[in-house]
Amino acid sequence: MARLDPYLNFPGNTEEAFEFYRSVFGGEFTAVMRFGEMPGCDEMELSEEDKGKIMHISLPVGNAILMATDSLESMGQKLEVGNNTHLSFTPDSREEADRVFAALADDGKINMPLQDMFWGDYWGSLTDKFGINWMVNIAQAPTN
Repeated sequence: MARLDPYLNFPGNTEEAFEFYRSVFGGEFTAVMRFGEMPGCDEMELSEEDKGKIMHISLPVGNAILMATDSLESMGQKLEVGNNTHLSFTPDSREEADRVFAALADDGKINMPLQDMFWGDYWGSLTDKFGINWMVNIAQAPTN
């Protein structure tokens, strides 16, 4: 079943924010990935502090999943009011991901094309013609 979840960007304090949200809503994190775990991070000029920042975190809250990342200025990301919130759409199929992504991108701006990502999902991001930030993500079946 398709799902729509909030995705938040923070200026380096994602971990603090999510510890707070976990204290409010309860539950456990289902994912915590740091920038230092990203393939190729050694070739990037990330400080040790930035390597320890959150690349992705998720916390189930009711029927939704609250997700977030740290926006790193060292990676060219500048957090401003308006780009700190995304809607993350999880479709039922790769075909639906392609259709929804293309429709939302019409007259909008693709920030990252839909593609197979190193964490195993098919993912892309865009800003629609109304200025709303979207992510489309579908978990891929493992291939052996």
